Amino acid sequence: MNYNPSLKWLIPFIIILTFVAALGGLLPAEGEPFSLTNFRGEEVTIHARGLYYWDTVSSVAQMQANDLVTLVLGLPLLAIAFWLTLRGSLRGQLLLTGTLGFILYTYITMCFGAAYNPFFLIYVALFSLSLFAFILSMMSFDLQTLPTRFSEKLPRGWIAGLFFFAAAFLSLAWLGRIAATFTSGAIPMLENATSMFIQAMDLGLVVPLCVLSGILLLRRSAWGYLLASVAVVKFVTMGIAVSLMSLNMARVGVPISIVELTVFPIITLANLVMAALLFKSIAE
Repeated sequence: MNYNPSLKWLIPFIIILTFVAALGGLLPAEGEPFSLTNFRGEEVTIHARGLYYWDTVSSVAQMQANDLVTLVLGLPLLAIAFWLTLRGSLRGQLLLTGTLGFILYTYITMCFGAAYNPFFLIYVALFSLSLFAFILSMMSFDLQTLPTRFSEKLPRGWIAGLFFFAAAFLSLAWLGRIAATFTSGAIPMLENATSMFIQAMDLGLVVPLCVLSGILLLRRSAWGYLLASVAVVKFVTMGIAVSLMSLNMARVGVPISIVELTVFPIITLANLVMAALLFKSIAE
């Protein structure tokens, strides 16, 4: 592992800005939600309070759930992984890269999905900083020796199978929602967004990552071990966030399907188990 010294500067900035952004989204504020019809004819309820004033009640329930997970889980993981990485730990470097993937995904969605607010430049800075930190961290691994650091007892088939299942579930869920818009006169469920940016990111990035990681891991490729290690960390953090999003949406009265309430937590729990097995199999 060739640790990049630039991360010593990037990670502290990411930690500070992420703390500010997540805490700002959770601060209480006065206001009364109101309903309106957007330009597509969709009835939405605007949150009308705090940093996320112009976002809908549904969107705010999701963003605040993600803010909470970021504060309670994401930032501590990032700090611990950074400390372990400085000590030369391979587990720490893999954990750091996966957590950076979570931060990157989160603030890409905030840049393009959240209604414009005073923290916009913070979201842009986090998008940029976490992107370059993620790239530098991915470039720090010695791919020639990486496969030898994993035990032969690693359940590669189970991990790959979980990735394939997650890819299939996301594909069916999002393609079904997109297909519903093809009906004549159908109003897309976009709320305050202009397009299905989450579906675009999941279908364009997450689904291919799942498939590619699973195939390469089954082939015992160095990239398979690296991508799988990074992916399980990212999926655990994001899975916990999505599960909490669903519960928070149900709490504020937003309709949520029973499938989303049950499948995402199951996938997250399975990812957590696979992450534990994977990191246990690493020889430092």
